[in-house]
Amino acid sequence: MKFNPYLNFDGNAEEAFRFYQSVFGGELFLQRMGDAPGSENLPDNEKTRAMHVAIPVGDGQFLMASDCLPSAGHVLNVGNNNYISITPDSREEADRLFNGLSAGGNIEMPMEDQFWGDYFGSFEDKFGVRWMINFPNSTK
Repeated sequence: MKFNPYLNFDGNAEEAFRFYQSVFGGELFLQRMGDAPGSENLPDNEKTRAMHVAIPVGDGQFLMASDCLPSAGHVLNVGNNNYISITPDSREEADRLFNGLSAGGNIEMPMEDQFWGDYFGSFEDKFGVRWMINFPNSTK
């Protein structure tokens, strides 16, 4: 199991990660909102926002982020700009962690196979901590 910090930004995730890359080094990974299915419905100024950005910060560990989408009602507030992202060792472990940690909380995205190829879900637990569970299906 691996834990990775996941940050949210309001349109400046790429700028922040180019700065972080200058400190940590490593190769920058960037997917834009305009690359996602259904993105043709996004306002043009949101298509260039980061859907997912990451840099390696250790052995198998990554600092990751995305930009909020104002057109989807997302508002960046202190408290929702951080997630704990867990990469479990199996799909079953992903379900166990998701079901256990989300009990009594608010589910944002249920555990489902996603278009990018992973099994993913996110939620806020009953204490206000935000979590992402992401199992890469390629490791089945």
